[in-house]
Amino acid sequence: MTTTTTPPARQVQPAEHAHAAELAFLAAYDDGPRPPGWRLTPRAVVTFIVGSGGVALELPRQARRDDLPRTLTVTAKFVGERALVERCVVTLAGERGLLLVGEPGTAKSMLSELLSAAICGSSELVVQGTAGTTEDQLRYGWNYALLLAHGPSAAALVPSPILSAMRTGAVARVEEITRCLPEVQDALVSILSDRRIAVPELSGTADATVPAAPGFTLIATANLRDRGVSEMSAALKRRFNFETVGPIGDLAQEIALVQRQARATLERVHAPFAVDDAVLEALVTAFRDLRAGQSVEGWEVERPSTVMSTAEAVAVASSLALAAAYFPGDRDVVSLLPGHLLGVVRKDDPADGAKLLGYWDGAVRRRAEDGARLWRRLWELRDVLTD
Repeated sequence: MTTTTTPPARQVQPAEHAHAAELAFLAAYDDGPRPPGWRLTPRAVVTFIVGSGGVALELPRQARRDDLPRTLTVTAKFVGERALVERCVVTLAGERGLLLVGEPGTAKSMLSELLSAAICGSSELVVQGTAGTTEDQLRYGWNYALLLAHGPSAAALVPSPILSAMRTGAVARVEEITRCLPEVQDALVSILSDRRIAVPELSGTADATVPAAPGFTLIATANLRDRGVSEMSAALKRRFNFETVGPIGDLAQEIALVQRQARATLERVHAPFAVDDAVLEALVTAFRDLRAGQSVEGWEVERPSTVMSTAEAVAVASSLALAAAYFPGDRDVVSLLPGHLLGVVRKDDPADGAKLLGYWDGAVRRRAEDGARLWRRLWELRDVLTD
């Protein structure tokens, strides 16, 4: 008797699963030329990431299938310049390494995941860079039971995600590459230049070298402002095209993204989202002011040491929504905002709480004096920052 088991639910679906319907539609929609190993055309990859601009795309008659909708509006998943995404796609189409750099929380990892999901159908061939990452995690390791029993063999070799990507012509990802030690980073130099991995232990056999199949490439991410960063060698830098992912430039787009991501968090825990748009606007405005060192009105603001990223704003919005969902009526959601902002600002330096207090005594007070009701309420909560 055969029994089937339901796979366990995931908190977060990989991009290729979460957006499987769009990927299948775009594969049929655009039948133009594709680089070797790519599931979508470069144009379709860009459309998948930045969306179709609210326009419903219609499948050509010859591409219509019963399992696909006739029309589909592709949602925007990454908020940023289309030109940036196009440059990333062109880099990868040329099988060159792509390095996404920027401050923490600017969606570098999200962009990396979306690119790999669209190009090869898998975003899970990934190495997380840390100070403890070893060269084996970038190249290969061994099943020591088989190694001791039978000696070095192809069966005993344990491929890294990068080696697996090379074999299948897929996209490999290295997150936080500059957190790896320099000697570990440099294991990628020969991979990106020679496009093969030598296995000296198997010398003299057909498995002594693993060549990269057409389509293989690598996406890495790195933070510009963080602790524990190791400088990349000039040799490794030359093997990447660098693209900087910056903060979201438009206030309305950032508010929409924060709301969308926070709503998704509440949906995962089956809780209602009940944070007013005005509160979200105040939250995102405060983050943008402190990030830029200047308010939207042009008033000078002292920047804290921590990065006031969009990702942090999403976390705060989610916390406010969770408090409203699980403790309804206990307190006004607005009253929680100063405390959450203080927690973010003091992450890198507890003394930066004084900078947030200065922001309250400056921009928040002036907005309150101008008659903005929500900002007047926030000004009344100043004492939360002095406790």
